[in-house]
Amino acid sequence: MTPAAPTPAPTDPAPPAGYRRPSNVSSTLARGRLGVPSVIFFVLSAAAPLTVVAGVITTAYGVTGITGIPLAFLVVAAVLAVFSVGYVAMARRVANAGAFYAYISQGIGRPAGVGAAWVALIAYNLLQVGLYGAVGAAASPVLGRLTGVEPVWWVVALCAWALVAVLGLLRVEINGMVLAVLLIGEILVILVFDAGQLLHPAGGTVSFATLSPENLLVPGAGALLVTAMTGFVGFESAVVFSEESRDPERTVPRATYLSVAIIAAVYALSAWTMTVAAGADRIADVARAQSVELIFTFAGSHLGPTAVTIGQALFLTSLLAAMISFHNTTSRYAFALGRERVLPAVFGQTSPRTGAPRTAYVAQSTLGLCVIGLYAVAGWDPVVQLFYWAGAAGAFGVLLLITSTSLAVIVFFARRPDGENAWRRIVAPAVAAAALVTVATIAVANFATLLGVPPDDPLRWLVPGTFPFAALVGALWAVVLRRRRPDVYARIGLGAESPFAAITPSVAGPYAPAGQGGAQ
Repeated sequence: MTPAAPTPAPTDPAPPAGYRRPSNVSSTLARGRLGVPSVIFFVLSAAAPLTVVAGVITTAYGVTGITGIPLAFLVVAAVLAVFSVGYVAMARRVANAGAFYAYISQGIGRPAGVGAAWVALIAYNLLQVGLYGAVGAAASPVLGRLTGVEPVWWVVALCAWALVAVLGLLRVEINGMVLAVLLIGEILVILVFDAGQLLHPAGGTVSFATLSPENLLVPGAGALLVTAMTGFVGFESAVVFSEESRDPERTVPRATYLSVAIIAAVYALSAWTMTVAAGADRIADVARAQSVELIFTFAGSHLGPTAVTIGQALFLTSLLAAMISFHNTTSRYAFALGRERVLPAVFGQTSPRTGAPRTAYVAQSTLGLCVIGLYAVAGWDPVVQLFYWAGAAGAFGVLLLITSTSLAVIVFFARRPDGENAWRRIVAPAVAAAALVTVATIAVANFATLLGVPPDDPLRWLVPGTFPFAALVGALWAVVLRRRRPDVYARIGLGAESPFAAITPSVAGPYAPAGQGGAQ
């Protein structure tokens, strides 16, 4: 008797006519390569502890003349910790390398999300390219002492640019290992410098005057809050790496909360010990005179020349680490937009060998090269006019994104409340949104103080006004896509599922993405 033919195994329904399965090379990042420590290294390297301590804090003391910076870090940390409650809750529902863009798209709506994407690209690129001014200005005198020849700042900046461009094309975990080594060294040297400053207080007495709340209740205090936000920029990038994380539901929240806590502790301590060593009444004048050399001057008198050499070397590696981290974050935003065809599709391509978003990396590197060349030809100040101004402007852009994301979290969970309690869905996001709106409003009112320019200087309104204008342009582009490319419009904010979004639910069957039908 002839045996019966085996029953064929069940198969998935055939895809709709005209559907082409997307290539993994063009639509996905490398998955499962980053654990909690690696993500924290990316986040803290973006925060660039030694860069902020030596560069941002000292420059802010000198430019603003306000001494409440230590307390400002603690206030901003508290606000961001509350913000993170809803932020990481939404991260469990939406995994996307363009975090703010995706969350605002699925919360407030696609036009608002594309507007946020434009703001994010500008803000993160400002933060990235600004670092080239700092590394050039900081490295030139060090190289001069070591070699007897002090190169101009832009030569050093070009060398740093080339190094970052090469590293950016490598596997993401290799970047993580490089950042780990650099980060551990710079945090250790910060703590040693802080100890030296505490052990040698001005006038022989440790003063807590700069920790008094009255230092935040002064004209121009909004400038301090934006300065403090500059130090925290990067904490949100744990979510940017969610697609590449192992067990993102655990990795992202832990990395986010730990990063906020570590950043707040290191910066508040360092900003305070600086005033202890200089004197609360003299810190602004001393910082104005010595700029980024201030903490190294203290280290030389308190700890000796060897400590200075080590500190200056790690300051340079801190800048390099921040560049690498921001390069990764910025390129992933561009990748997310390219994958969903909001930017040209070429931006959504990844390297088949490393999984890195190669086109986005090349574009970001090209922009950095152009900025270095422009400042070199124009002869502009690389510290104040590139590093500090670009960093302050970028931080303000991130502040606007965080504020908008708080509102998006509330709207998102109002439509999808299942699985999250009221604290995560509405209470924490609402408290964070109210606080962030207040901070942003105060920051706009004090922007001249932040930049150190007269109140009637055009930059006072031009810099903060750039971001609302960019958001408007992005929103209008989304409207154009809705009319002319509805398939592209349907992909907005869906992340790795976006290649499937062009298939409408009426014909897609099992190929329709879970996120279909969200915010319009």
